[in-house]
Amino acid sequence: MPAMSSRGRGRRTINEINMVPFIDVMLVLLIIFMVTAPLIAPSMIDLPSVGKAAKAPDQVIQVQIRKDEGIDVKVGEKSMSVPMTDLAQTVQQLQAGTPAGTSAVVIAADKSVKYELVVNVMDKLQRAGVQRVGLSVQVAK
Repeated sequence: MPAMSSRGRGRRTINEINMVPFIDVMLVLLIIFMVTAPLIAPSMIDLPSVGKAAKAPDQVIQVQIRKDEGIDVKVGEKSMSVPMTDLAQTVQQLQAGTPAGTSAVVIAADKSVKYELVVNVMDKLQRAGVQRVGLSVQVAK
């Protein structure tokens, strides 16, 4: 009796990855992103508007920050150099001569000065109780 031979219908291992499901999923995701992307509104910043003050300040104290990060305090024509540690005390002494709320402090900084220093000066003044603190800018032409 001859020996039975197998017909070769056994299972073989597949050595490659089937990419079709992966491609299908990626195309569906691509279509979803293409449809939803135009619907997403870009984030807009709603800046506050400013108006004119009801009454101009009687006295303006100008805090000037130089390129070398030195600080000058200027009132009228008088100008004095002040260290950062004594800034709040100096401004409070200058404001003591005027009625409350009638003097304003304006910070003027050179454009090459670090933003961090300007914020530190503003923070120090506000922590000391200075009510009206503003920034001086140059209008572009």
